[in-house]
Amino acid sequence: MGRAHTDTEKWRYTVNYAGVRTSGIFYKMSSKGRVYCKGLRGKSKEDLYKQLDTLKQELANLRVAQVTGGMPSKLSKIRVVRRSIAAVNIVIRQTIKANLKKFYENKKYKPLDMRLKKTHQIRKSLTRHERKIRTAKQQRKIRLNPKRRYAIKA
Repeated sequence: MGRAHTDTEKWRYTVNYAGVRTSGIFYKMSSKGRVYCKGLRGKSKEDLYKQLDTLKQELANLRVAQVTGGMPSKLSKIRVVRRSIAAVNIVIRQTIKANLKKFYENKKYKPLDMRLKKTHQIRKSLTRHERKIRTAKQQRKIRLNPKRRYAIKA
């Protein structure tokens, strides 16, 4: 392995993977690497948005490097930064949803995406009260023609 250098210096290494010898010149990445959701959960809203801005700025710099013909290590870092941005966005969305869930917990009306999904048939079916309601004409028919009861002689 190569020895430690500053962030901007390049370093050379030679590795033997399963009998295959590879070597090349690579540049060290300036940031720590990929950001995971589990590391972001306890952070405040401001910290998350600040981290999102820095990651987006870094992605913009990497895109410029891609256009100008940058090094392979910078080009491969685009994927890592994009996934980190996605992780930050996921955590932001999840915290917003959790706060909304607490807010609407005991309310009568909730936003559509906070309601129970069930099935289309269950959601659109009549309630018990709606099923029992009869029109005036139906009530008159029932009153004038009651259900016939028969007694069978044994």
